[in-house]
Amino acid sequence: MKKIKNHLFINPKKETKKIINFLKKVQKQTGIKKVVLGLSGGIDSTTTLFLLKKAYKKENIFVLYLPYNLSFFKDKNFEEIKKIINLTKIPQENLFVVKLKNSADKIIDEMKVLGKKGLDRLICEIKECFTCPNTDYLNKVRVGNMLARLRMIFLFDTAKKINALVCGTENKSEKFLGYFTRFGDQASDIEPITHLYKTQIYQLAKFLRVPKEIIEKKPSANLWEGQTDEDELGFSYQEADIVLSLYFDKKISTTKIIKMGYKNAKKIISHCKKNSFKEKTPYKIVSDKTKRI
Repeated sequence: MKKIKNHLFINPKKETKKIINFLKKVQKQTGIKKVVLGLSGGIDSTTTLFLLKKAYKKENIFVLYLPYNLSFFKDKNFEEIKKIINLTKIPQENLFVVKLKNSADKIIDEMKVLGKKGLDRLICEIKECFTCPNTDYLNKVRVGNMLARLRMIFLFDTAKKINALVCGTENKSEKFLGYFTRFGDQASDIEPITHLYKTQIYQLAKFLRVPKEIIEKKPSANLWEGQTDEDELGFSYQEADIVLSLYFDKKISTTKIIKMGYKNAKKIISHCKKNSFKEKTPYKIVSDKTKRI
């Protein structure tokens, strides 16, 4: 990461203590002592796991790795995940690997059957969707969203089975940008890092001694091969975090931020506005005579 602006600096030691206290408070309030985490091998989920191990008993932490197909990513992520599990000393029997290929392909097949107006032409097999150079980007996003929601089915079902809560890994940058799948990676019972920008997650990761290769890895949702967050967004988290913090936290106008030298400010804020509906859904009628129960 490049130099971080002063107003984005955090005290990682203080922040870690704050998050640990929060996680322990959740356990006390709910009476639920177990937690389930989807681990991708990226910085957000790995940092979250390092935090969880400080607040939960290791035997009460359950980790799911949910790739489309192990061989699809040449098992690189899985090798890193095994290393993370060893470092955190999470019991090996608490790591579950679930390949989504069979389940996802069946859903795609059913969607093709429903195709009355060319839906079967819009959605191709997942393996073709992710590898064919002629595949429309919209289709990739649609299938990626489906995989994100499918992952949450496995996470929540596992949590139900063992009486646990599902821990999310959303950060403040993704929240403002709307860079998440509704009812997919956004779904969770606990969100311990959602108040921190992406660049602040990096600071926390270094303090927690997250492996260097995880910190240096390009952020990705691992929804298709070669996919990265910053390629999709069209700007870096480094720049986005500065613009987002100036606009939302310091209430500085887009025009002034551009004059400060951040040429992508308009693009970043427009991205936020375009996706702001995600935070407002579901839209509903609110009674002005709502009774308290």
